[in-house]
Amino acid sequence: MKRWTCLLLAALLLLTPAMAIEQPTDEELKISAPSAILMERSTGTVLYEKNADEHMSPASVTKIMTLLLIMEQLDSGQLAASDIVTASAHASSMGGSQIWLKEGEQMSVDEMLKCIAVNSANDCAVAMAEHISGSEEAFTKRMNDRAKELGMENTQFLNCTGLTDDPGHYTTARDIACMSRALLAHPRIREYTTIWMDTVRGGRFSLANTNKLIHAYPGATGLKTGYTQQAMHCLSASAERDGVEYIAVVLHAESSKARFADAATLLNFAFANYSLYSIAANTVIPPVRVRFAETDSVQPVLSGADAIVVRKGTAAPQTDITLDEDLCAPLEPGAQVGTVTVTDSSGDTRILPLVVPDGAARISTAHLWLQLLRAL
Repeated sequence: MKRWTCLLLAALLLLTPAMAIEQPTDEELKISAPSAILMERSTGTVLYEKNADEHMSPASVTKIMTLLLIMEQLDSGQLAASDIVTASAHASSMGGSQIWLKEGEQMSVDEMLKCIAVNSANDCAVAMAEHISGSEEAFTKRMNDRAKELGMENTQFLNCTGLTDDPGHYTTARDIACMSRALLAHPRIREYTTIWMDTVRGGRFSLANTNKLIHAYPGATGLKTGYTQQAMHCLSASAERDGVEYIAVVLHAESSKARFADAATLLNFAFANYSLYSIAANTVIPPVRVRFAETDSVQPVLSGADAIVVRKGTAAPQTDITLDEDLCAPLEPGAQVGTVTVTDSSGDTRILPLVVPDGAARISTAHLWLQLLRAL
């Protein structure tokens, strides 16, 4: 039950709409890549975008979805980090970035994950896809199904590696930010994406992270690089400071140095100009009366994400609480009993539901007589 509750909360977090926010101009940021986006992770608020919905080849940034499906299997208990994965002939035949798996070679899921996240190993990605779904084709279908569930409307995967320049394998900067946000909702992934250097095979094979920001950018948490001749230099970069995490996606940069520079520019802009404002921490929510309940009143709480992104130096958002009148027990757990309307300094509003997590049980006849006797 606890596991499913966590998954439900994660889903609510990802589906919570973000408030509109004034974005900087291209001249203000000077991003050289033809397509890019900057997003705050917890709310999904987009702070900057440039051709963010243009179809482009993602190269190995594709593996963000591969990693997401693996992490979902781990967190659901359907897969364990200690499980042993056997490389097939197909997996061992992959080119590009790899650790040169031999057919029949066995590695743990933990080591496979490390190789995918750090070394962008195509052979390990395919081995994991086959281990989970039986074939790379079946796993790729799951990738596309999951993309649709996340609202990635401009994405189509043909494989789990991105090792292709086929025009039928495409996505967008916005969709990459979306799946990056979903992956980062699994805290454990950072144990792999923040590794700078490590080894596998008992120390006999060295790994070095293809994401140079992990070593060079303070607070970097990931996430994935990519390169093919057609896709050019791609990157989904994430970083966290003081409890706020941002995602910067850069596609088709002219060089590896340019993609890291653009991502750092976007992240620097976010950390310098924005912060998270907690509505729950700054709003007193009164209890709501419920007739014929076992208690006179119940305490509502905010449902979903309770924070918004605000520009530093602007006035604090205003909140207006509306509670439903004439509520009558019983109330189901999670029943909505009101709203909080949040208005930021620019006048944009967002309405958040107030719910009662445990509901409100109807008072029994015996309990009602007992209250009357006590009153007398």
